Formats: sequence, C-alpha cells, structure tokens
Amino acid sequence: MFEDVLTINQILSQQNITIYLIIINIIGFFIMFIDKKKAQNGSFRISEKTLFIVTLLGGGIGSILGMYTFRHKTKKLRFTIGFPIIVFIEISVIIYLFFIK
Repeated sequence: MFEDVLTINQILSQQNITIYLIIINIIGFFIMFIDKKKAQNGSFRISEKTLFIVTLLGGGIGSILGMYTFRHKTKKLRFTIGFPIIVFIEISVIIYLFFIK
C-alpha cells in the first residue's frame, strides 16, 4: 500500500533540484523582461518585492542576466548589489551543506 510513496530523498534528488533551478532562473529572467516592457508602456508593474522573492527562491542568476540584458533596474543600487549578494550567499550555503559539512 505504501510502496508507491515518495521519500524526501527522491523528491529532493539532484535531478529535481537542477530542474527547479533551471525553471526558477528562466522565470527570473523573464520577469525582468516583462517588468521592463511594462515600465516602457506605463502599465502596472511587477513589484520589487516579487523580483526579490524570485531571486531568493533561487532565481538570482536569471534575474541578474535579465537585469543586464534588458537594462532594467541597473541604476538601482538595491538591485545591482542586492541580487549578487543573494546569489553569493545561496552559493556559499550550498557549498557548505554539500561539500564542507
């Protein structure tokens, strides 16, 4: 009856984590594009809080690439410093958890 139940190790497999990170970074890239277009059109914008949440959820590399590709938020210190710091901290935690600990 319970032999088909997934374990936490199966859910958090390296393959699933890799797929998640690819998807969240694509989302990060495209929300920067969408927000830039909305800014150009004077439409309702994606909140800065949302942009930071996507970055905190692992989409930092995509968000940074989107920021510089579309030249969006590049004059705001909060983004040009904040996004890289978040990515640095996340990578440091991953290195610590998987390689040092």
